[in-house]
Amino acid sequence: MKITGNKILITGGGSGIGLGLTVRLLKENNTLIICGRRESVLKEVSGKYPSVIIRSCDLSIASEREDLYKWISEKHSDLNVLVNNAGIQQWMSVYDSDFYKRAKEEININIEAPLHLISLFMNLKSLRTIINITSGLSFVPLSKVPVYSATKAFFHSFTLSLRHLLKSKNIEVIEIIPPALNTDLGGPGLHNSAPAVSEFIDAVFMQLQQGKTGISFGFSEAMTKASPEELMRTFDRMNA
Repeated sequence: MKITGNKILITGGGSGIGLGLTVRLLKENNTLIICGRRESVLKEVSGKYPSVIIRSCDLSIASEREDLYKWISEKHSDLNVLVNNAGIQQWMSVYDSDFYKRAKEEININIEAPLHLISLFMNLKSLRTIINITSGLSFVPLSKVPVYSATKAFFHSFTLSLRHLLKSKNIEVIEIIPPALNTDLGGPGLHNSAPAVSEFIDAVFMQLQQGKTGISFGFSEAMTKASPEELMRTFDRMNA
């Protein structure tokens, strides 16, 4: 992927990793469009970075995903990079009375939404790169977030297949595999001791410049290289 001169849509671009990518990509002379459910958060970003184009969109609703694509195809038909970053993580147990309801919410946002967006944006003739954000938990799950871990494992597997399937279309598929970072994912304060988003973003761009299509950092890098035995030991340690 070339680092400059792109028009890029980042879902969930108003906070966390999405915001980190937005700010860094702006510095690299790209045009950024971000979408999210919280309009107030989007407006805060555009207030700090006036060149950022914002679009309020609830990706849990199929019709809003379709409206997002229609708007892009009409107003920004030269968009060439789609970043599937939006996701939710909920700490839950199968013993919770609302487990199934919350599980469906995560499956909708973390799996159905990006797959739907990919199928829509494949119709955009200018599309050259798809970036999917997965997780180190794709490789070794944390039982406190069982559905989140499973959705990211699904998305990792799908991304590998997608990369192969789109070779003939000359569309590059990049997977960014973050570890736990100091964001509000899962709830405020849960990841305060984790590495800063800025450290991760620096590592991401170094690897992008190297032409890598599988990008990891810290814990997630270790998990991508671990043997089955090492993964099981890590699982036992994380879930003790």
